[in-house]
Amino acid sequence: MQIRVLADRGYRFIPAVFQYSAGVAAEPGFRIERARFTAPVPMVEGWRRIAAHLDMLGLPRTAFCACELRSPAPFDDAGFIDFNRGYAAVLREWSVLLDDGAQGNPVARSNVCPERDKPAEPGFHAFCYAVPDTAAAPSFVAAGSGESMEGNASYRERTVAHGDTSPAGMLAKARHVLGVMEARMAALGFAWRDATAAQVYTVFDLYPFLAEEIVARGAARHGLTWHYCRPPVIGLDYEMDCRAVSVERVLPA
Repeated sequence: MQIRVLADRGYRFIPAVFQYSAGVAAEPGFRIERARFTAPVPMVEGWRRIAAHLDMLGLPRTAFCACELRSPAPFDDAGFIDFNRGYAAVLREWSVLLDDGAQGNPVARSNVCPERDKPAEPGFHAFCYAVPDTAAAPSFVAAGSGESMEGNASYRERTVAHGDTSPAGMLAKARHVLGVMEARMAALGFAWRDATAAQVYTVFDLYPFLAEEIVARGAARHGLTWHYCRPPVIGLDYEMDCRAVSVERVLPA
């Protein structure tokens, strides 16, 4: 995987697609910090709250490097594209996007849909930013990935075991996603032993492969946070993300 360094922002990233990068890691002299809201904050208000938080810390908008979103329900392909265009427009306004095409978005992202207690509209669950810190331990955020392979085909055509939520189908999906997480961490210079948190998003049973796939790989060294959520696109059933972050804040919604 290619890595691009944004030394002036304090982090490097894995280029991916126009709506997100595949992951970010702090450069020497910086740390990645995470802030989570106590409940999802709608997008417009969330952008305002994030800007105010960065201002309070004396950080530029370009310090924003990752986020976790919540949506009411999975999108179809066209709806997801429309949502992503609006999201990217704010990043462009903040000068976060790089002016070099489809892989110029450095911000890692997860976007999932709670099956219960659904938000009324898309919003922010958490966000991350790079902070100067000469004594910081290495930190990273690997973006969320569902069981779709990269490419230009539709999500249906790229999805592992599409429509198969049997134990065998979910195992195939999990193996694919775990492999993606490992590849992203490796590209950034990390492995499961470095992660401080791993999150999984599915409404299907993961217990049959929890021990032999997730725990055995070291992905649950600090436990595993299971969010009863669906991935953001219709037809996807399993998503994960992971991170190594030493400073995490909780903000009122």
